[in-house]
Amino acid sequence: MVAKKAVKSEPAESTGPQKTFTLTDDQTGKSWKLPVLQGTQGPEVIDVRKLYGETGMFTFDPSYTSTASCKSRITFIDGDEGILQHRGYSIQELTEKSTYLEVAYLLLYGDLPNQKQFDEFVHSITYHTMVHEQIHFFFRGFRRDSHPMAVMCGVVGGLSAFYHDSLDIWNPTHRETSAHRLIAKMPTLAAMTYKYSQGLPFMYPRNDLSYAENFLYMCFGVPAEPYKIKPVLSRAMDKIMILHADHEQNASTSTVRLAGSSGANPFACIASGITSLWGPSHGGANQEVLEMLQQIGSKDKIPEFLKQVKDKNSGVRLMGFGHRVYKNYDPRAQVLKKSCDEVLDDLGVKHDPLLELAQELERIALQDDYFAERKLFPNVDFYSGIILKAMGFPTSMFTVLFALSRTVGWISQWKEMIEEPSLRIGRPRQLYSGPTARPYVPMSKRK
Repeated sequence: MVAKKAVKSEPAESTGPQKTFTLTDDQTGKSWKLPVLQGTQGPEVIDVRKLYGETGMFTFDPSYTSTASCKSRITFIDGDEGILQHRGYSIQELTEKSTYLEVAYLLLYGDLPNQKQFDEFVHSITYHTMVHEQIHFFFRGFRRDSHPMAVMCGVVGGLSAFYHDSLDIWNPTHRETSAHRLIAKMPTLAAMTYKYSQGLPFMYPRNDLSYAENFLYMCFGVPAEPYKIKPVLSRAMDKIMILHADHEQNASTSTVRLAGSSGANPFACIASGITSLWGPSHGGANQEVLEMLQQIGSKDKIPEFLKQVKDKNSGVRLMGFGHRVYKNYDPRAQVLKKSCDEVLDDLGVKHDPLLELAQELERIALQDDYFAERKLFPNVDFYSGIILKAMGFPTSMFTVLFALSRTVGWISQWKEMIEEPSLRIGRPRQLYSGPTARPYVPMSKRK
């Protein structure tokens, strides 16, 4: 067994007097003082790690909406103020001035790279984009009409069978190699998944293209003729990737961390994140936007549709508006709306009924006091779905593109967790509500 590598310890949460929270039992009058931790931003946190040992009680928090499951330095969100920051940099500034690979470096290593660091990082990612040739045969085991996310779950998890030379998670070099391989190969696998579903030949990556350009080339290029990449589309794809790169402790990221806490290899952990992302309440939201638009059908039916949305008993939901975290305008949506307009203008999309319907729905909803009062603004899924459809991606590929973009966030969160000195396997507790102890009754005597 390989010994765990020493990692740099983190500073204490607080350098001043320890603030505490007092918990009192109403029946016995007994009290316990729980430490209160303070991050650099965000609400204070009551430390309940010793609660069970001292009180014999657990906390009950279904869906963990009031529980900090970890300590992280990667991403900060203030949903009330509409703030999203990566390592302290606003998402607006990063999408305006940076590139996806520069943001990937930032998420992985904590700071923006200098030119030498960036060139070396880009070189490493570029020369890891090809996949083992036998993976081509792996695809043939799937039906052509398989959902692309089902294929991605299999091929990403299968990478550990091809790249087992970098699976020692306690070795820093192995961790970095696996991280680079995942970031580099995910676009290749995503493009192969798309091509396979269309019955088209796989396109090998090109080292002379940028990350976003290479992905578009592998998706839409064909061997019979050169593929001309539109700068507006590659910029929009790069922005979509940046905007989906990480989003704190969401369902899929928490899944990756929980899987990784057991010591599972990074390829398996990222595959677990993909399975969680596949759920329509998480990564499938932009696909549901397009399905909603198809359900509406035409512009003249929008008022009746919104009337049903306002009726609590109708069960009709307005997809692509509002967000569980953001109680203000989704900062990512503000960035993507501009890209959406640029893409539609560049492609000359003026007579696509579905896209025209989306634009009209946005216009009407934004002018409606009902949605404004409830802060139901268009979110990132609304605009990303429109852009991806305009580019030519089928809705079944939308969540795959989300997974491609989120991979760097997942692997950064996984890496941060593995390097945490106090790492322990995740083990949530439960409030048991089943039968108490009862004797076994032989089958012949059961009623």
